[in-house]
Amino acid sequence: MYISRVEIDSDNRRKIKNLSHVAAYHSWVEDCFPIEKDEGIRTRKLWRVDRLNGRAYLLLVSENKPDLLGLEKYGVEGSAQTKSYDEFLEEIKEGSVMKFRVVLNPVVALSQGTGNKNKIKPHVTVEQQMKYLLDRSSKNGFELEESNFSIVERGYENFYKDGQKKVRLIKAVYEGVLTVSNKELFNRILTEGIGKKRAYGFGLMTVIPVV
Repeated sequence: MYISRVEIDSDNRRKIKNLSHVAAYHSWVEDCFPIEKDEGIRTRKLWRVDRLNGRAYLLLVSENKPDLLGLEKYGVEGSAQTKSYDEFLEEIKEGSVMKFRVVLNPVVALSQGTGNKNKIKPHVTVEQQMKYLLDRSSKNGFELEESNFSIVERGYENFYKDGQKKVRLIKAVYEGVLTVSNKELFNRILTEGIGKKRAYGFGLMTVIPVV
């Protein structure tokens, strides 16, 4: 596994004009793996956009090493970095206390009866969105206390596909402190993601050990 980052060239509006919705970011990420595209292979990639001190960064976790020039297609020249993620994952232990950040698409699937497609309903209140992550903690290998995390950003992301109308995807950004309870399950979400719309900028959790 690899973890990579590139600063998005936000000052060059002409360069990034196509990055107006999450499907465009998805295409950018896929283009960073030309061998996979040539061979018709598609492995899971997790990505999200982080904003720090007025700058925007694309963060990416992938099974294969991305092409750095591809990462800089919409990035600042020379800012793309990638490194192995495996050593960090191996060092995680049960009982580890870690700071985390994750962007989720908090929704619920409502049954419409046998043979009918489930209706997807967004969680729109802070209480619903907090409960959404709490309900998914233990079964994904970590424990949370409501007093130890918060939602630091709420909103929507635009999603377009050719020939389809615009869809708004609800977004909640969570930060806080968790405790690892099951290493295998926890490492799985760090590499495979958590929740819905993982191909479109949701579900990537990153963690930093609390010293």
